Amino acid sequence: MRIFYIRRGPVYKVFLWLLIIMFLVGLGILASREKYERTIAPVYRGSDREKKIALTCNVFWGEEYIPRMLEVLADHQVKITFFVGGTWVRDFPDLLQKIDAAGHEIGSHGYSHPHPDRLSKAGNLQDMQRAEKLIYDTIHKRPRLYAPPYGERGPAVLKAAEEQGYTFILWSIDTIDWQRPAPHVMVRRVVEKAHNGAIVLMHPTAPTVKALPEIIKLLKKEGYQFVTVGELIADLPDQNEITGN
Repeated sequence: MRIFYIRRGPVYKVFLWLLIIMFLVGLGILASREKYERTIAPVYRGSDREKKIALTCNVFWGEEYIPRMLEVLADHQVKITFFVGGTWVRDFPDLLQKIDAAGHEIGSHGYSHPHPDRLSKAGNLQDMQRAEKLIYDTIHKRPRLYAPPYGERGPAVLKAAEEQGYTFILWSIDTIDWQRPAPHVMVRRVVEKAHNGAIVLMHPTAPTVKALPEIIKLLKKEGYQFVTVGELIADLPDQNEITGN
């Protein structure tokens, strides 16, 4: 039997350097993965210390109902957060200006309502940036909040929102008004699930317009104060810790 010995010459040095390079690359991958995993977390609610609640309205359609919604909100002296889509802003800039002039908060709902989890980080960034430009060009304000279409919250869209400087907003109460339920069903869904720091998801629909006055009336009777999402989360010690649904 022959025994071979590897001399500690050039081949040994190359092998040693390859091991060192592989080790360093591995460390780099782990560091990159850790940074990616530590991206922003969605915010589902505000603090539970005070009896405050925020109504939100995602807008990509339903513009025919928004003027009446604004009237109801004005009558009850309530400000809410509208998350508007870029293509909608392009088609209805005057309506966005009217929402803004009424003192409501404006957030971004992306540009074209894609499925964010089907896009890369770059694709999500492009969608966000197109929407932001239209919003800024229309009301001269940069949105600070982002609500993803379909509530999708995968790593790519979370990282894109972080790079864009957005707070990533979801909800803790869903009216499911896009199914056009009876107004009393919407009222029950909100009032029975109401809690301190709740974020309520709505859309501009006929049932929403009819249910909104009763929702506001009943929640005010229970002692809730209506605030915008920005106001609701302003006092959170660490918004990334508010992740439970």
